[in-house]
Amino acid sequence: MTVTAVLAALALTFTGTTPARAAGTLLSQGRTATASSTENVGTPASAAVDGNAGTRWSSAAADPQWLQVDLGATASLTQVALNWETAYAKAFQIQTSTDGTNWTSVYSTTTGPGGNQTLTVTGSGRYVRVYTTQRATQYGVSLWEFQVYGNSGATGGGCSQTNAALNQPATASSTENAGSPASAAVDGNAGTRWSSAAADPQWLQVDLGSTQSVCGVQLSWEAAYAKAYQIQTSTDGTNWTSVYSTTTGPGATEVITLTGSGRYVRMYGTQRATAFGYSLWEFQVFTTGGGTTPPPAGGSALLSYNKPATASTYQDSANCSGCTPAKAFDNDPATRWATSDTNGWVDPGWIRVDLGATAQIDKVVLQWDPAYATAYQIQTSPDGNNWTSVYSTTTGKGFKETLNVTGSGRYVRMYGTARVSTYGYSLWGFDVYGTGGSPTAPPPPPPNPGNPEHLVWSDEFNGAAGTTPDPAKWTAETGPGVNNELEYYTNNKNATMDGTGNLNIELRKEATAGSACPRDPLSGSTTCQYTSGRLNTADHFNFTYGHVEARIKVSGTQGLWPAFWLLGSNFKTGTPWPNSGEIDIMEHVGKAADTVYSTLHAPAYNGGNGYGAPYTVAGTDFASAFHTYAVDWDSSHMTFTVDGNAFFTVNRSTLEQTRGPWVYDHPFFIILNNAIGGDFPGSPDASTTFPQKMLVDYVRVSQ
Repeated sequence: MTVTAVLAALALTFTGTTPARAAGTLLSQGRTATASSTENVGTPASAAVDGNAGTRWSSAAADPQWLQVDLGATASLTQVALNWETAYAKAFQIQTSTDGTNWTSVYSTTTGPGGNQTLTVTGSGRYVRVYTTQRATQYGVSLWEFQVYGNSGATGGGCSQTNAALNQPATASSTENAGSPASAAVDGNAGTRWSSAAADPQWLQVDLGSTQSVCGVQLSWEAAYAKAYQIQTSTDGTNWTSVYSTTTGPGATEVITLTGSGRYVRMYGTQRATAFGYSLWEFQVFTTGGGTTPPPAGGSALLSYNKPATASTYQDSANCSGCTPAKAFDNDPATRWATSDTNGWVDPGWIRVDLGATAQIDKVVLQWDPAYATAYQIQTSPDGNNWTSVYSTTTGKGFKETLNVTGSGRYVRMYGTARVSTYGYSLWGFDVYGTGGSPTAPPPPPPNPGNPEHLVWSDEFNGAAGTTPDPAKWTAETGPGVNNELEYYTNNKNATMDGTGNLNIELRKEATAGSACPRDPLSGSTTCQYTSGRLNTADHFNFTYGHVEARIKVSGTQGLWPAFWLLGSNFKTGTPWPNSGEIDIMEHVGKAADTVYSTLHAPAYNGGNGYGAPYTVAGTDFASAFHTYAVDWDSSHMTFTVDGNAFFTVNRSTLEQTRGPWVYDHPFFIILNNAIGGDFPGSPDASTTFPQKMLVDYVRVSQ
């Protein structure tokens, strides 16, 4: 939302997303479920394992109660996710069984917080159940979703969380047009898609490069999905074996556990759900025990952090200020080295690091800017003069490259001989791993959230009508808005409690003179024509990772722009945007009443190129009711939800391989604001009504 960040959502018109991969494979979805009781016929046990966060199981109003799922075969369990409705269990166990009769507890609590709980467990069984012994309310217990993750015994090993289909060769029976090729479904970009001709059957296939044991697929469908289809494998691309089949495909995101092997995997659609063709945002394939880079052996460590660096040239200009060689080794994913824009856009170009002493090198990780090398070598040297190549390629693909190498030397360099474009060479990160050298330990990473998470900060906004936000929790920002917005933010004149448990951030049409305001496009005046409120927690609460949630009734009509978002705390100490990072949990614009947006911004993807997705409920108006907006954030992913419905997941590994560095491993603070006008929503017009209230029921953070 800050600076030009908000342009991101302007470019986001897609509806498909790539969901999270949890610890292990999702084993429970679509499996047989039973329960101790059901409240009514509309809340059966099956509704908790159907993958639909809008359906639920609910029990009779008594203790104890249970819900169990039959996984179909004995599995090793790693994780259970519970998405509770308001009627949750305070005390419960997660239990496993081989026969559905004799049960073993693998998790137990008497202080369950409700909401979304992700539990790490260790155990095995064919049957898994949640067994509740104390309700938190007078009602029964109710689950939107009960998800069990693990490794099925039928797969012969763990199912990798790495997408084996990413950027592999893909072909299809047909394409709707040149803008929707087969390759778009395996590029890791949730904003590009494959779509077929409007006929049955159709297929999309991917070549994994070698025969592999396949244990799962994820299908991220566009609105044009398959009602009936098969997942098939082949060793030769000609003869196919069906390893999964359905005639009741639900569309949206489907996580499918299966067992098969082959070099080629395809989705073979036989019945469309719409009059259009088939369309997939992403087709992901997961294999048994493969796809991950093994950790370096023998106590290998990061050797290059903050070591002396030199380069053929470096850039220091408006487009890349202070982009010195040291920036590739500073462990800061938001800074980079680039060759000079005056004499460095030539071949060869190089950057090297002095490890301080001779080292045995076993791995090099390069995080490229779009100005990357298609041809380069990794070289080592004992003296910085005589070089030996330990890795060479002429088909560099940019983004993140992890190279397993064998060599020794005090100096290591990337020696580029062919650029992908007319620009030079640029690296966000150049990490060298091995043994020896004279390493400096980098700062330890922040801890991931607890399991289970616990509430660490909140504001329920229960003050008397007319009182201002708690000054121990919130700071009011004052002055004109950014991004060509039209409002003037006041010192809590526009942010007060409504007396019924809500914070009201009210946007009004009222002039505020002498404020260096932007020119109003309708009146031409340079006096601010509107006042509003913008609050942040920067001086009071900063945090890294967790579950961040707010229940909000947004403002509406043309030109309005309410938002709930996080900004990197280092922005307050001089780090410029977008280097600070930005996490937009919710943005809404009045011109798209039925849609909200979640977007990430970083140096490599920001503004109109931000990485995000919309959430649309066709025909509705988000301004007409309260909705709960949240993000679950840790060191490996972020998942954005609306009313408990997960619609956009950012996997760190996919982001680094397709868009650029992950810049979210440091503290952030919370911002709430209600803007008008600007780059994203456009200006108000005759249809805009005032005043406009953004009502916030609560904001909560759990870790």
